[in-house]
Amino acid sequence: MRPLDEKETTAVFEKLFKFVGNNLKNIVENPSHEGPDPNPGRYCFRLHKNKIYYASESLVKRATNVARPNLVSLGTCIGKYTHGGNFHLTVQALNLLAANAKHKVWLKPQSEMSFLYGNHVLKSALGRITENIAPGDGVVVFSMADVPLGFGVAAKSTQDCRKLDPNGIVVLHQADVGEYLRMEDEL
Repeated sequence: MRPLDEKETTAVFEKLFKFVGNNLKNIVENPSHEGPDPNPGRYCFRLHKNKIYYASESLVKRATNVARPNLVSLGTCIGKYTHGGNFHLTVQALNLLAANAKHKVWLKPQSEMSFLYGNHVLKSALGRITENIAPGDGVVVFSMADVPLGFGVAAKSTQDCRKLDPNGIVVLHQADVGEYLRMEDEL
């Protein structure tokens, strides 16, 4: 477990910025009330076995007592580095993204299961969509009851969605909560 170097920090922050925009400041400066210290600490990012963890400084300090080979996890795993060196957000980052999301999409109840099985979001599945979404923006997908279901990348802008046919893809799927069941051995 070690702090991120400059290149890794840039990759993580660019990916998070794609989804949360200027709310990235809230993630970085979020006060932590964990641990015995009466003053609130902060959260930080740590790299362990090609995975990026978001944990309180208090927890990181206490984890230094555990040998690296014995340390399984620390805080919330928000993403991982592939063998090619690319950073990918994982479904565990959903709560962090949902709380600070810049662009949101809400699905109709009959379309939620399709998304949870790993399919893209179609125009016919849209319940609501936030304004000013551009193609390529990060989008967090919610149910109509405001339960975060997953996230993806916008395939069309908000304006293009209005004149799109019902079978047109609006959001390209990246991760969803159904992965907890589909890939429970890998998570």
